[in-house]
Amino acid sequence: MFPIRDHNPSTRKPVVTYGLISANVAMYLLTLPGFEGGQTLWVWLALYPVAISHGELIWGLLTHMFLHAGIMHIAGNMLFLWIFGDNLEDQMGRLGFLCFYLACGLGAAFAQIAADPLASVPMVGASGAIAGVMGGYLLLFPRARIDILLIIVVFFKVFTLPAWTMLILWFAIQIFGGFSMVGAEGGVAYWAHAGGFIAGLILTIPVFLRRGGPDFWNRNHGKPPHDDAVYGPSRIPKVRR
Repeated sequence: MFPIRDHNPSTRKPVVTYGLISANVAMYLLTLPGFEGGQTLWVWLALYPVAISHGELIWGLLTHMFLHAGIMHIAGNMLFLWIFGDNLEDQMGRLGFLCFYLACGLGAAFAQIAADPLASVPMVGASGAIAGVMGGYLLLFPRARIDILLIIVVFFKVFTLPAWTMLILWFAIQIFGGFSMVGAEGGVAYWAHAGGFIAGLILTIPVFLRRGGPDFWNRNHGKPPHDDAVYGPSRIPKVRR
C-alpha cells in the first residue's frame, strides 16, 4: 500500500518541505556511483552506530538524513514527506518545522543506536525524520483523509482511509519489524522509524496544546483547518479478470 495524497493540501506554499525534498534529491545525485567521489562522500556522511558509541563521526547524526541507498528509497521517502509535511509546516511555521524535522531525525538516530549500539552497518535515509512528521500529523490531523494505492500483482485500487488508520498501521509494522530484525545484519532501520514517530508525537504536543488541544480537533473535525481539496476520479484503469 502506498499513500499517494491527502485531501487537505496546505493553504500556502510549503517552502521548507520543498527545500528538504530538493536537498535530498541533490545529495542523492551527488552520491551516485557514477559521480566522481560520490561513493566516498556517501560512506563519509553515513551514520555508523558503533562510531557514535565511541564518540566518532558525530556529524553522521545529521548528514545521514540526506543520504539514500537507491532510487526507490528516496522516491518513497520524498513521497511521504510531500504528503505529510506541508500541513505541519502550516501549523509550525517554516523555521519551527525545519527544527522539528531535524530533531525528529536525531531522535530516530538515537533510537536505532540504542537498539544496536555496536552495529557497523551504515544507516542512511530521511525516513526517521519523516516518521516524526507522520507522528505529528497523526496528533494534529487524525481524521484527515489519505488516498491509498493498493497493488496486488495486476490489481490496482485507490481507496481513502482516515489518517489515524494508515499511520497507526504503519507504526505497528515498524514495531513488529524491529523485534523481528533482532540480531539481523542490515535491512530496514525499524527502530529509527519507531523512534522518529514517537519523537514527532511528543514534539508536536506543544503545538497541539497552543491550538486548543481537543478543542482543535472539535473545531476542525480532526482535519487541517481548511476545506478539503476536490479531486477528479482516479485515472488508474480497472483491470478486469
